[in-house]
Amino acid sequence: MSLTSAPRTRSTVFAPRLTALLDVHLGQDVFRLESDTVGVAGHDVADRILAARRATETERPTFKPLHGRSISRNEASSVTRTTGNDVREALKRPLPPDVDLSGPWPLTGHLFLRDLILGQDPLRLRILMSRNLELTPKLTWSVIAAGAALPGWPRPGAHLTGLAGRAAEAFGYQDRRYAMGVYRRAAAPVCFTVSTLVANALWLGSPFDDSTSNRNIIYEALRLLPPSWNILRNASPEYPAIDSRIRDDDDVLLLPLLSHRDPALWEDAPAFRPERWDELDPDATPGYLPFGHASERCWGRHMVMPLAELLLDRIRSSGLVVDPDQRTGRVPLLGLLGVEEVRVTKARTAGRLTGVSVGPSNFL
Repeated sequence: MSLTSAPRTRSTVFAPRLTALLDVHLGQDVFRLESDTVGVAGHDVADRILAARRATETERPTFKPLHGRSISRNEASSVTRTTGNDVREALKRPLPPDVDLSGPWPLTGHLFLRDLILGQDPLRLRILMSRNLELTPKLTWSVIAAGAALPGWPRPGAHLTGLAGRAAEAFGYQDRRYAMGVYRRAAAPVCFTVSTLVANALWLGSPFDDSTSNRNIIYEALRLLPPSWNILRNASPEYPAIDSRIRDDDDVLLLPLLSHRDPALWEDAPAFRPERWDELDPDATPGYLPFGHASERCWGRHMVMPLAELLLDRIRSSGLVVDPDQRTGRVPLLGLLGVEEVRVTKARTAGRLTGVSVGPSNFL
């Protein structure tokens, strides 16, 4: 049966501090946020700051020191390659035909990805993917401590993912704790980020026009709701030379949340318009930093895109849309920017509501 859409708007409600950023600083290039912190949203200044030096180990979100132990770039790169191989292997396997992706997102997508990629791994490792562990670091490390101490540590073998195989090689309690921490650091962001990104895309534009590609939908969702909405650079002597408004002791917070909506960079900036990416190159568009700067792209980008496209394709082919009765989506102040719950349900057929049309005013 044919589907129809209804002119009903959705309201996106940002946390107060995010709202303040958008209300006060949208369109500005460099501005003071705190006595020791400068915000940067201007694409030219941001480009020069990010190109000035590589991120330090404490500035890399996933591979900061763990239990006081540094994670070298070589180790981080190796772990990322292993995780990427696990994702590619998961994508080769046929998907279960009866998977139901309706329900609350991003949780539903997160659970699907966890089982798709890591379903064969031991419970003590898979439990590290629980979103409940985001509540407090203390809970996370309590689970890790218990898992490292339990007898029956997994043995290496073909039955494990590559990431679990790395953990299985750990010997002794301290190494096992470290291995479990690395497992969570590497795998959880993939599941969290992709499910959040797809939830954001659904909220911003579902139901989608049949002619719109999944890739364009993802690029546009990354623009309006970039999961990594800020990039921290600690005080560094290179930065005052780039802009005199930055002092020697100022930390710098670069803000894709603002540059992605800058009306000087984007036509009809607040509107969800996936078709704009028919003509734009996401790797060469000024102010667009969903995967970081050209000098140091996010290592996980080649995992995020195919998984997000897979989920969107499955959702669209199943006739799933955002519940038309959900009018408000709340975006809390978290490190991973996203609508906290999007209710996804079967579309209603012709003559009844199937979804929502969205306009520029919805995302201001």
